[in-house]
Amino acid sequence: MAATILIVDDEKDIRISLQGILEDEGYQVLTASDGEDALTTIRAELPDLVLLDIWMPGMDGMETLSLLKDEFPFLTTVMISGHGTVETAVKATKLGAYDFIEKPLSLDKVLITVANALKLKQLSLENSELKQHACRQHELVGATAAIVQLREQALLVAASGSPLLITGEKGSGKCLLAGFIHYQSARREQPFSTILCAALPEDLLERELFGYEKGAFPTASASGKGVFDRVDGGTLLLDEISELPRPVQSKVLRVMREGCFERVGGGKSVRVSVRLIASSSVDLQQKRHTGEFLEELYQQLTVVSLAMPPLRERLADLPLLVQHLICQFSRHEGRDSKTIEPAALEMLQSYRWPGNIRELRNMVERILIMSTGAVITVDDIPELRSEGDVLLPHASGGATLRSAREEFEREFILRKLEEHDWNISRTAELIGVERTSLHRKIKSYGIDVHK
Repeated sequence: MAATILIVDDEKDIRISLQGILEDEGYQVLTASDGEDALTTIRAELPDLVLLDIWMPGMDGMETLSLLKDEFPFLTTVMISGHGTVETAVKATKLGAYDFIEKPLSLDKVLITVANALKLKQLSLENSELKQHACRQHELVGATAAIVQLREQALLVAASGSPLLITGEKGSGKCLLAGFIHYQSARREQPFSTILCAALPEDLLERELFGYEKGAFPTASASGKGVFDRVDGGTLLLDEISELPRPVQSKVLRVMREGCFERVGGGKSVRVSVRLIASSSVDLQQKRHTGEFLEELYQQLTVVSLAMPPLRERLADLPLLVQHLICQFSRHEGRDSKTIEPAALEMLQSYRWPGNIRELRNMVERILIMSTGAVITVDDIPELRSEGDVLLPHASGGATLRSAREEFEREFILRKLEEHDWNISRTAELIGVERTSLHRKIKSYGIDVHK
């Protein structure tokens, strides 16, 4: 769709001339003869770009620009003047104008400025969409007490710039929580980056974090910036910080204390403002006691700490998580979203997910790839087993779908009754069925509740 441009100028000949030039280039063009007319047109049409003359009778261009920026702060405006001065251009820029064109107008100058202004607007929109997407990617999905409390704590933590330690099992969502905190903080417009501490050897890890000077190592033909440079003003997550080598721990500690570091092979101090978040799936206290982890770094990191609960402790969140992941994958792949039948969700909820959210994400992606219908059924769920523990009943060869479902339902009800001390009313409420219906199923499956 062609961009819409509004020309605001009290000189009719200039309006006609600019309109013809821009329409020849494929733009849709609107015109206005003064500031009042321009505001009325903008409120009705909301153009992509405004070419605004400064010297007009009544409400001049500067006053019009000021009102525009109050009412439409993201509207791109280019100022035009036949009596331009540096002072006027500076004032227009401070008020929010993208550029300033002097009369007599140059055709090439007008077209280049318009193209650049529209390109910048498009890049700004794309950047905003990417940030919104990143925000959605780091949502804390769930309604259980554990996740509600964690979300409240994370919002409090986000308001500060303090270092933070996030603990939890592998795959439980520690990186997701770190991203949530970043995008809820005052640093949300700045970069968020993650370093996998276990993924790189010590020398490469040090270079990646702090950068290096020319000649620091044989292949360093030029200087290179590290991640602390690149995320200046933003947030850095050190994932599995227990894997950080001791010499690198000391350098990270200096950044936290003094806000500065030296690049590998250099002696110049570089100042940065980076919020540091660390995550760990192992007990850092034990590492501290054995001397593998610096006491001072541990103390700095644990001023505030949050724990990400494993998925098995919040299985009631699984329906929300599954639907969120389905929508996420469908949006990413450009496919129609699917729904999932209750029996299939129950099957997923009966598993304890030793790999946590990461395992669930992989499973949902596999199901979406392999399922053919618009509704995900029990038949689309692969058998879920954990080492030493069969978590879903495995039907014997030749079993019918009905018998497999009944076997699964009996096992599911039995497990839920055990979890809730054989309290039928409470179990019925938690699994979402009527108490009388649960009684009938217990009787039909021959479950002994008098234990």
